[in-house]
Amino acid sequence: MTVANLAEEGKFFMETLRLKTFPVGVKFIRDPEEIPEKARRPSLFLKKRITICQGVTMARNYGWPVALMADDIICVPALLAFGMTPAPNAEDELSTLFCEVGFKNDKELSMEELKGMSLLEKNEFKGILVFPLSKAKVEPDVIVIYGNPAQVSRLVQGATYGSSSRVSGSFGGKVECTEYLVSPFRTGEPRVVIPGLGDRIFSMTMDDEMVFSFPLSFLDNLVEGLREAGKRIGARYPITYYQNFQPEFPKVYKDLAKKLGI
Repeated sequence: MTVANLAEEGKFFMETLRLKTFPVGVKFIRDPEEIPEKARRPSLFLKKRITICQGVTMARNYGWPVALMADDIICVPALLAFGMTPAPNAEDELSTLFCEVGFKNDKELSMEELKGMSLLEKNEFKGILVFPLSKAKVEPDVIVIYGNPAQVSRLVQGATYGSSSRVSGSFGGKVECTEYLVSPFRTGEPRVVIPGLGDRIFSMTMDDEMVFSFPLSFLDNLVEGLREAGKRIGARYPITYYQNFQPEFPKVYKDLAKKLGI
């Protein structure tokens, strides 16, 4: 897989699914030297800190490459989940926070839920680079596509075309950036994600948008699957409506038609 191929695949997804926003590549950064020269760090470029989901929105809407280090991120739950704080026990801090804001009614239940979430270890990575796939300068670890349920359905059909498995999702309604960024990286499998509150409040994710994300290693299978899945019956996006039927009208219309002999 070359960077040039990534640009072609980005265009393929845009055209095949008629997406509103660019597919996004995500690279986990171990060394700041890995950040491409033209990537924009919000704390330097915008003179403010933002959320991770805002960075993704800038990449998918504006077409910007955005680099997010700890100094660029203001979202405390995300900083904890991505291992970018000095907290000795990020899980404990997150579980307490979930209870304090009312997402959980019990600390132990909160800790149990966290065991099912994909989190990064403390200082495992220094930052995250997000960029439109069509402008890739480096190979991403994960690719993220926002779409409506019908578009995501086509991605699921493509993902399962050459596989015996179904696509998984894990839904908690909070800190969902870990689900579409970290989970595919950890599991090596695609994910369907319902964006959480942060995505909708801070990064303007629309009510009809969902997320489909997958590791780079899955890209070729997905592209082949999108080309072939349902091809024999004309499956595509936009989904075509069935029109081979005769409509029924109310009685008053039928009576008039009978009167007119039509």
